[in-house]
Amino acid sequence: MNNIRLYRHKVQYYETDQMGVVHHSNYIRWFEEARTDFMEQMGMGYDEMERRGIVSPVLSVEADYRRMVYFGESVTIETKIREYNGIKMTVEYEIVDDKTGMVHCRGLTKHCFLNSKGRPVSLKKDFPDFHEMFVNAPGMEQKK
Repeated sequence: MNNIRLYRHKVQYYETDQMGVVHHSNYIRWFEEARTDFMEQMGMGYDEMERRGIVSPVLSVEADYRRMVYFGESVTIETKIREYNGIKMTVEYEIVDDKTGMVHCRGLTKHCFLNSKGRPVSLKKDFPDFHEMFVNAPGMEQKK
């Protein structure tokens, strides 16, 4: 478990439908919350990346919903970088119930790195400090 970053979330009322079940779109928001926290834990948050002229848009999202989550429950989003090659990365998520330890959702997001003009950026070449951060991320399975 030491190769995964953890982000805790308590389900809010506004995230649920009339039955108290979390709406499926909120899992994607939780992925983003966890990814943002993950980046900050690595020492280089999105705010710093953007100050340096780098953006990292989402290219695709996948979510496999396994069990419902209800209002008032707490979950932990386990986050890790699955792949990174200096230009693109894939982040993996697992949403786990804090009480039962059961997995409620698994997913991933794919990203690229662009400059402020929307052109692709090679972190390895142009921002070696960011590149090293990703290469050394806990649990990262590197593609060369």
